[in-house]
Amino acid sequence: MRLLLIFLSFCCAVRAQIITPLDGHTAESLRGVHAVDDKVVWASGTHGTYLRTVDGGFNWAPAQVPGAEELDFRDVAAFSADEAYLLAAGPGEKSRIYKTSDAGQHWALQFTNNDPKGFYDCFGFWDHDHGIAIGDPVDGRFELLATEDGGAHWTALPQASRPEAKPKEGAFAASGTCLTVEGSSNVWFATGGSVARVFRSRDRGRSWRVVETKMVHGADASGIFSIAFRDAKHGLIAGGDYQNPDTDSPNLAASSDGGATWQILPVHPQFYFSAVNFVGAKSREYLAVGSTHGITGNLKSNELPRIFPVTLNAFSAGGPSKVFAVGPKGTIILILLNGFHKR
Repeated sequence: MRLLLIFLSFCCAVRAQIITPLDGHTAESLRGVHAVDDKVVWASGTHGTYLRTVDGGFNWAPAQVPGAEELDFRDVAAFSADEAYLLAAGPGEKSRIYKTSDAGQHWALQFTNNDPKGFYDCFGFWDHDHGIAIGDPVDGRFELLATEDGGAHWTALPQASRPEAKPKEGAFAASGTCLTVEGSSNVWFATGGSVARVFRSRDRGRSWRVVETKMVHGADASGIFSIAFRDAKHGLIAGGDYQNPDTDSPNLAASSDGGATWQILPVHPQFYFSAVNFVGAKSREYLAVGSTHGITGNLKSNELPRIFPVTLNAFSAGGPSKVFAVGPKGTIILILLNGFHKR
């Protein structure tokens, strides 16, 4: 009953047509989700779990990757109902990358982190062959992997291409969205801890520029948790303090110059957000979700953003009208965006 009341409140808050809880037939915590379109969606979570639907979320098929029962899949990237990648986040050998080309009947272990000091957070793909993964700093530099052959080989970028980190700076594996790619070569990743910075590259990670932001930071559990770009210029970042999720602080910002500068959004209160992205047909509406609240808004409208009480970790848009979101204890919801901001 409590879950139903949350969803009803969410429905009224965003004025969407329908907010529907979906049954994924699992109680695992889910942190990764990727909608290929409005029918095919993959999700991932704890204990080596992944889920797939091919009918828009009405039926889900949960399963475990063999040999990965102790892993936490924090990110998933999919290209079709058959082809998907999973990234496990964790210390040392618990950071891995798997791929399936046959809808999960077989999984190929493509990469295992052999450095006990390493911890990978998320990844992104420009196309079927070219991808990049980010890990927390080792010996003062961020870990970066790249593939040019669909993951058959994952190669560490040269040291000169791995930017230096400040003391106690790192990325967050909260939603599989601390890194994002765009076009054929653009990539950004965001950090937290002692600073809240955005790194940007136009050449698939060969060279980087970095900018500090005014997002909340300082504590180990604070900073930028999520970054998204709708094109080469327009981006969003979201975060906060995970251990103090209801603290109103600068946790949302936008960029219109490719990430060179960031402006804190004039939204109050701002909570902790683990994921943010553009949604809707016009690509100016945004959605951010977190462990206690979510928020919807419009970057080009004076209409006040709407806040709703719901616990979610990540989401992915399956086209202009549908969003699939995941959270703890197997939570999956479908949000239909018709009338998203109409009164």
